[in-house]
Order: sequence, then structure tokens, then C-alpha cells
Amino acid sequence: MLAPLIAPYGAFEVVYNADHSVVRLSPPSWQSWLGTTNQGMDVFSQLIWGSRVALIVGLLSALGSVVLGTLIGLVAGYFGGWIDEALMRMTDVAFGIPFLPFAMVVISIAKPSLGLVILLVVFFLWRTTARVIRAQVLSLKTRPFIWAARAAGAGDLQILFRHITPNVLPLSFLYMAIGVQTGVMLEAALSFLGFGDPNVLSWGIMLNAAFQAGAMRSAWWWVVPPGLALSLFVIAVFMITRAYEERLNPGLRMM
Repeated sequence: MLAPLIAPYGAFEVVYNADHSVVRLSPPSWQSWLGTTNQGMDVFSQLIWGSRVALIVGLLSALGSVVLGTLIGLVAGYFGGWIDEALMRMTDVAFGIPFLPFAMVVISIAKPSLGLVILLVVFFLWRTTARVIRAQVLSLKTRPFIWAARAAGAGDLQILFRHITPNVLPLSFLYMAIGVQTGVMLEAALSFLGFGDPNVLSWGIMLNAAFQAGAMRSAWWWVVPPGLALSLFVIAVFMITRAYEERLNPGLRMM
């Protein structure tokens, strides 16, 4: 949210010297804290603007996949029968689709965009959530409080969303936290391979630009910041996930 206030330059703004020449491949200096690219763009500013895309992709893809996976898991686990069989076979088919080849084919056919990348990540992430939530629902629907609700006249939808859903939400939030880091890494992988949205700047696109320019070894200040940012972001989300998992399952604190 504060990127326009923090970043000294725009995402694609070129840095000029006093004589109006472009500052190309300049190492870190007082003018450009993390140096510049081969086109004279400020790496520090690009790193800040790229964090926006990382958070947008991570949060939206995680939220979408958790909502979809939770709904499928709830319906499959509660109703069982042919509904469960159909939804789980659909999940099995989804598990058999490799993400990167499938995503590259879809993006090659359609127009690359950030929204399409988010949809593809959602399509990839919902499967595990659906499996785990279904298993939890199979256990919950045999508990005495569900029998009591049914005996009191509660309908299927009321039992499903009022009595079962609150008990599976902690697991959903856990997989949402996991999905944030997965979504960021998948978007970075697609962008690095050249399948990202060319109209926005992400850490993966920064690495792809450095690779295309042949600066992976010569201009370390262009490569290290986005790579380090990705690593630190994933580690941070993992630590949050680990702490949340310990809150969810206190037995893990003893390990």
C-alpha cells in the first residue's frame, strides 16, 4: 500500500544522470541503493513494487483455493455417496495435472495476465484442501452434537454450515497460510519462465529480465535482491504457518 511513498522511482521508470544519460547496470550507490538494470531502472524500486504482486497473488490465490477446496470437501464428506465419488474422482484428475506444463499451455493460448495466473494457482492449490477437509468432515458428521442437531430438526445445510464448518475452519486457515507461499513461488516460476503478465512487475519478472539480459553472473545486485526477497518471504510465511499449526495442535509444542 505504501509502495508509491517508499519507492524512489516507478516500477518501469528510468534513472538518468545529471547529463541526462541513462544509468545502465550501475552497482549499488547513493543514487540507486541496489543498483540499476541494463535499461536503467532502479532495482530497489522494482523490489518494492514487486512485493505488491507477491502479496496480491499469494493472498488471492490462497483465499480462492481455500474457499473452493473447503466447499468441495464439505459437500463431499457430508453427503457421501455418488456426490462424494464424483467430487473425489475430479480431485484425483486434478492431482494428475502438472502445474507448470498445464499453466504454460493455457497462458500461451490465452493472453497473459495476473488474473489468469491467480486462477491457475487456485486450480492447482484447492486439491489438497478438499482432501483434508473431507476427511475431517467424515469424522465430524458422526459426532454426538451432529446427531443432536439432526434430532432437533436441523436441515442438511444448517448442519453443514452452522455446526460442521466452524470446526473445519482452523484447518482451512492453516492451508490458506500454506497456500500463500505456494502461490508466490508458482507465480515467480511462471514469470521467470516468461509467462508472467508483462504489464506488472514481480520478483519473478525481475529474475527473468536479468536472465534474458545475460546478467545473472555479472550484475549480482540485479539478481540477489529478488531471489533473497522470495526466500525470506517463503521462510516468513512458513514460520507463521508453523506457529499457527502449534496453536491448532498443542501436541506439536512438545516435539
